[in-house]
Amino acid sequence: MCRPGWARALTAAQRLKDLARLRRVRDRIDREYAQPLDVEALARGANMSAGHLSRQFRLAYGESPYSYLMTRRIERATALLRRGDLDVTEVCFAVGCATQGTFGTRFTELVGMSPSAYRHRATGAAEGMPPYAARAVTQPVRNQEAPVVEPQLA
Repeated sequence: MCRPGWARALTAAQRLKDLARLRRVRDRIDREYAQPLDVEALARGANMSAGHLSRQFRLAYGESPYSYLMTRRIERATALLRRGDLDVTEVCFAVGCATQGTFGTRFTELVGMSPSAYRHRATGAAEGMPPYAARAVTQPVRNQEAPVVEPQLA
C-alpha cells in the first residue's frame, strides 16, 4: 500500500508533464498557425488523446485549442489587413483558414466588424505607432466580447 502523499506527488508530477506538453502545443500553434492544424494532430504530437488535450488546454489557458488557433489567425489577419496590400480573400488563405465563411464569422466575433470593414477603417490607422503599441491597440477580443459595429453609410 502506498502512502497518501505519494499519490499526490505522482499527480503533481503528471500535471507538470501535462503543462509542459500544453506549452509545446501552444508554441506549435503560435509557430504554425497558417498550417492546416487540427486538435487530433496537435494531440498526437503531444502524446495525448484529443479529448484530454482539449480539456487540459481549456483548464490551463481558458479556451480550447481550436479557439486559440483561430485567435492567433485573426491577430495575424488584422496585421495583414492594416498593411492594405492584400485583399480579404488573400488574407483569409494566408493565415490558414480554409473557407472565407469561417474566417469572416470568426473575424467578426473577435474584432466586432467584418474583415472588409476592418480593412477600410484600419488601413493606415496604426501608421507611426511602434509595433508593440499597434498590436496592443488592435488585438482581437476573445470569447465573443467584441461589440458589433454597424457600418455607417455616408
